[in-house]
Amino acid sequence: MHTEKVVILTGAAGGIGSATANKFAEEGYKVVLCDIDKTGLYALSESLDQKYGTECLLLPGDLSDAVYLESIAGKTVEKWGRIDVLVNNAAWRTIESLRTIQIHNWEKTLKICLTAPAFLTKWVTSLMEHKQIGGVIINVTSMMSERPSGTSPAYVAAKGALESLIRESAVTYGRSGIRVVGVAPGFIETELSNDYTSPDGQNISDRIIQEITDYTPLGRGGKSSEVAEAIFWLSSDSASYITGTTVLVDGGFKPNFSKYSIKKQQFPDEF
Repeated sequence: MHTEKVVILTGAAGGIGSATANKFAEEGYKVVLCDIDKTGLYALSESLDQKYGTECLLLPGDLSDAVYLESIAGKTVEKWGRIDVLVNNAAWRTIESLRTIQIHNWEKTLKICLTAPAFLTKWVTSLMEHKQIGGVIINVTSMMSERPSGTSPAYVAAKGALESLIRESAVTYGRSGIRVVGVAPGFIETELSNDYTSPDGQNISDRIIQEITDYTPLGRGGKSSEVAEAIFWLSSDSASYITGTTVLVDGGFKPNFSKYSIKKQQFPDEF
């Protein structure tokens, strides 16, 4: 499959990012790969070339750097003359409470998780409007914006604000034929979901994952590829009347009230 379409993807070297890059590459897109992990980007680019013959533009850098951030859209248009999809996927966070968080961690989290998506949207949509070809902005938010844990205040605040930005941006750019949508992953099996530790440094991710899974109707964590499929579908013509909203990809976690271990005690023959 071949297309002239171009996608910009931030956080490309991570689990959801690399899965999303593979999906767009499989569909014939030219792919702009952005991440602070330069080594990971080059490895991903080589893999996409070997599997799909994908044309990639590698733009390694730190999204908290305003100069780098502003250069992404311009370099993409300079290379290929168009932008069809922007996927704001990059994230950064620390595990701490509002009681202990330091202001530099707060500010860095907001820069990467909120300011970067906002201004990439601003600059990318400006070029989309100039080219008059429409386009799609996908913001990867999080189930945690509505189901917080008390352990990532800046991340939760940024993702909640990003949900509001999706609605604001959809209203702003809709008459230009630009759609703005969100994908909110629940527990997805990535490196970011395996960094929970106790005060003595012991990794307790397995226990936390077990608890989350006990609340999840589908009984498992999600795969990065499942989030990537949702992202690609929302960017496609199949979702052409969807804008200003977010699709939850959480295995049913959010609406469930109680653990399945509790349900089984109440109704042993049913659960």
